[in-house]
Amino acid sequence: MEFQEVVRRRRMHRRFSAAPVPPEAVDRMVRNAVRAPSAGFSQGWAFLVLEEPDDRAAFWTAASPAAAVAPGETGERPASSADGTTTDDSPRRSHRDMSSWLAGMATAPVVILALASKAAYLRRYAEGDKGWTDQDESRWPVPFWHVDAGMASLLILQTAVDEGLGACFFGVPPTEVPAVRAAFAIPGEYEITGVIAVGHPLEGGAAGSPTRRARKPLDEVVHRGRFGS
Repeated sequence: MEFQEVVRRRRMHRRFSAAPVPPEAVDRMVRNAVRAPSAGFSQGWAFLVLEEPDDRAAFWTAASPAAAVAPGETGERPASSADGTTTDDSPRRSHRDMSSWLAGMATAPVVILALASKAAYLRRYAEGDKGWTDQDESRWPVPFWHVDAGMASLLILQTAVDEGLGACFFGVPPTEVPAVRAAFAIPGEYEITGVIAVGHPLEGGAAGSPTRRARKPLDEVVHRGRFGS
């Protein structure tokens, strides 16, 4: 598929068919992910790939707030980003909406957790060619460990499109991060940047915020020479 077509067709899909994702497609996704740029070539990312049904079930159980689970069913609220805001289109949703969201997302046959190590970046920039031997985090204007893991995640999303698949990037609610970490023995130095659900998309499974909000025009978001120009 041509690159421009990949960019144009990428959507966040939230419902998937039961068709399995070929192992070679998963391999291409993670191989492309590690081709992403990283500050100082720190490569402080890691990817936890969940393909077995029991592993995926363990993830959704750990990532789901108990309040969102009613007797006899599993439910989850929309996941939050690192600052606590939701990555979905509304800050609060009804229990029915939460259950519906999870019911669709949990059909994904592959779940990939994108992890980031701040320590890897601090160690890398303490090396001789960088010279920040104090490993002072205040030197970093933004957390590049998460920026780089995010760019790697985008390559996974784009590769999924190129493979004829659909995917959705979302976050783990901060209150549920400890349970997810414990369920999969995630080392302490790694933070969860986000999660990618991957599968064969069902028709209508990409009905999210873009169906209710227009894409901003370029002249509103692109500034040339100076802001406002």
